[in-house]
Amino acid sequence: MRYEVNSSGVPVLLLDSISEILPDDTNKIVVAGSHGSQNVPRYALSVPLRGAVFNDAGVGKDQAGVASFGILSNGGLPAVAVSHNTARIGDAQDVYENGIISTANELATDLGAEPGMTVADYIALVNATR
Repeated sequence: MRYEVNSSGVPVLLLDSISEILPDDTNKIVVAGSHGSQNVPRYALSVPLRGAVFNDAGVGKDQAGVASFGILSNGGLPAVAVSHNTARIGDAQDVYENGIISTANELATDLGAEPGMTVADYIALVNATR
């Protein structure tokens, strides 16, 4: 699924998989249904984004579900993950509507993101930095 949500701030793009990102998605906030594993940076950093949301996929062994977060932070992308207990993995719409943040990278934390926030709260933080 690829769907842009009406937003009064930075455009918000829902993608069931971060691999669906396109060059025209520059400066958007992407809400992905996919996990934040180590293969994410090749997609998420391929265009300049304002922010990103992933599913933690249960985090897993060696923090695999959010393994990309350090690289994303170093690449300038604030990113958060929602708990797999709050949104279906692979379903961006569910992440957007029901996801509760479980993890944030350094840049997202600097914006004020923290566990327990909704995706809407995180988007508002990103919008406040425009």
